[in-house]
Amino acid sequence: MMTQYTFLAEWLKAHTKTERGASLVEYALLVALIAVVCIAAVTLLGKSAESKFSSVSSAIGG
Repeated sequence: MMTQYTFLAEWLKAHTKTERGASLVEYALLVALIAVVCIAAVTLLGKSAESKFSSVSSAIGG
């Protein structure tokens, strides 16, 4: 009886041990990093683009 229990325990351990959770965390961190980079780029380029659009607008209007 003990060998059957040992076999069953080892079989369950082998079939339930996955790294799916670790991969999910890595993908979540990657998505968060991409979001931070996008927000930073829009923030930095937004101010520059705003000044360019303002100068173009004043050149067209004046």
